[in-house]
Amino acid sequence: MAKIRPFCLTLILLLSIFLVPWGNSTPLGAENQSLSSDLDAMLGQAFTATQAGEFAQAETYWTEILDQYPENPAMWSNRGNVRISQNKLNQGISDYNQSIELAPNFPDSYLNRGVAYEGLGEWKKAIADYNKVLEINPNDAVAYNNRGNAEAGLGKWEAALLDYQTASDLDKNYSFARANYALTLYQVGRQEESIKTMKNLVRKYPNFADMRAALTACLWDSGKPGEAESNWVAVVGLDARYKNIDWVKTVRRWPPKVVIALNHFLTLK
Repeated sequence: MAKIRPFCLTLILLLSIFLVPWGNSTPLGAENQSLSSDLDAMLGQAFTATQAGEFAQAETYWTEILDQYPENPAMWSNRGNVRISQNKLNQGISDYNQSIELAPNFPDSYLNRGVAYEGLGEWKKAIADYNKVLEINPNDAVAYNNRGNAEAGLGKWEAALLDYQTASDLDKNYSFARANYALTLYQVGRQEESIKTMKNLVRKYPNFADMRAALTACLWDSGKPGEAESNWVAVVGLDARYKNIDWVKTVRRWPPKVVIALNHFLTLK
């Protein structure tokens, strides 16, 4: 699961959007006395529409703001976020490019551009962007998690495992990094440790549909149908998308061995 800061494309890939006030650049909001009341109102509309998931309308607002403030990198980054939330990946990348040109040391535009590259399957470009984030901030848990996703896209499972572990060590509450770690443990053959990690996550987050679905698959694959079925009952009530193996494979992007295990459960149970 790649992550825009912090919108967890549950992406288009299960993600979340972070609309950034911009460090030392022109600030966003009413505290900036140079911004007119009209612009303040437009910013309020843009943030409200974005937070409500009204991304097309939000894009219109950000475009209107950019017409007035084309030199503000935060505006470009924010419009890029709402564009990739509409799966306009190349347009989002174009906005992030502009933001990076204006503020080359601000990490979020690199991170979010990496998510867009992931959506296009351009794993090496995504990794390069996450590497840049980590040059700027070596303790960025989201960058480690997202780099793990891109490494997984290349089939580099051991590298992905290390990045997921680092992300979850840096942020103990980063549940999806830990979930990705658990899934990848299964992929590299450490099934017992994987299932234990999944169970710990479900114990801590009982409504974590992703881990309950993965636990279902792995328990079924390990010859424990009763436990598998009990977890699946919860999954169906939490998130029906896990019934769709294509969604799990191409959108959620579980590792192949866990996808196969879930497919066995869905087709043989």
